[in-house]
Amino acid sequence: MITAERLKSVQEYYFSKKLREVRGLISEGRPIINMGIGSPDLAPSPKVLEVLKNAILDSTAHQYQSYQGLPELRAAIASFYKAKFHVELDTGNEILPLMGSKEGIMHISMAFLNRGDEVLIPNPGYPTYASVTKLVEAIPRTYDLSLENGWFPDLGKLAKQDLSKVKLMWCSYPHMPTGATASKEQLRELVDFARQNQILLVNDNPYSFVLTKNPTSILAIKGAKECCLELNSLSKTFNMAGWRVGMVLGNADTINAILKVKSNMDSGMFYGIQKGAIAALQSGSEWFEDLDTIYSNRRDLMYELVDKIGATYDLNAVGMFVWAKLPQGSKSSEEFIDGLLYDKNIFIAPGTIFGSNGEGYIRFSLCVKEDKIKEAIERF
Repeated sequence: MITAERLKSVQEYYFSKKLREVRGLISEGRPIINMGIGSPDLAPSPKVLEVLKNAILDSTAHQYQSYQGLPELRAAIASFYKAKFHVELDTGNEILPLMGSKEGIMHISMAFLNRGDEVLIPNPGYPTYASVTKLVEAIPRTYDLSLENGWFPDLGKLAKQDLSKVKLMWCSYPHMPTGATASKEQLRELVDFARQNQILLVNDNPYSFVLTKNPTSILAIKGAKECCLELNSLSKTFNMAGWRVGMVLGNADTINAILKVKSNMDSGMFYGIQKGAIAALQSGSEWFEDLDTIYSNRRDLMYELVDKIGATYDLNAVGMFVWAKLPQGSKSSEEFIDGLLYDKNIFIAPGTIFGSNGEGYIRFSLCVKEDKIKEAIERF
């Protein structure tokens, strides 16, 4: 069977391939410590799990659900955004729950991109932005991010380019993979840039509540709804990665366009998961404080490990990763991580999987228990 031409434009996801290699080493008996993946190893709160269990017994739990999610889920999302970001959202037409924010990248791209449209993609940045762009036969066009510029785009330089074919721009603040944040003034600059150039700007925002004291949303910027969408997720904030609960937020016209795609691709999110998501979104301040305590302790230990390697890092970065710069004269990022994998039985991510500007960098995940980080340190 001959596959579709579009498959020639993308490769298998790096972690899909690399984890097969890692599993092979584990099957050989090697004590691999996996610090490469940002998949929370912690559990959701007991309240969330209790709500899920009880919801299974509801008489309507096993029926098809609304494409737009339960009204009470949309209300919980709206309340969460108002409390945490001071953003007002209409529960009827400005919120669309998703089966994880990753599917939202595809839905948004299918709703707004035609063949040949150009898409601005951060380098470094989440690889899925580029692969989805290629799958829908649009053209990825990277914009540079650098340590020297605080991992924020040079919008003046971008504005001087021919942007006539650019329809969509991806950004993610707090930034993945570097952990850089953007000030409200910088977010305002992004919104102004998008409006002036008639570009739909999408901020991918799943890391706002991990080791950050000032959660921000691009929708809090005046006028942002005119030209912006925001993706968010319960995966990192509430340890619910496998539940696949996300959301896209924006004005009614853009949300309805995405709904046209989504309604042709699934039949609604499982009732019990939606009820559990509502409980998570209603979590009190203690949940966020406890989560930060765990990740802060892990990060302090991870800094010790990075120091052993001789790499450097930004103490102001947020999120569940440590983005580290290799020492001068090191091997390439991929050679370096392969050396750690085979010499020390430690797997971390090379910066190059996030783009060419990731060369010379490596990324450590904090989704690793303290005893394993200590064991990794001892291997040096």
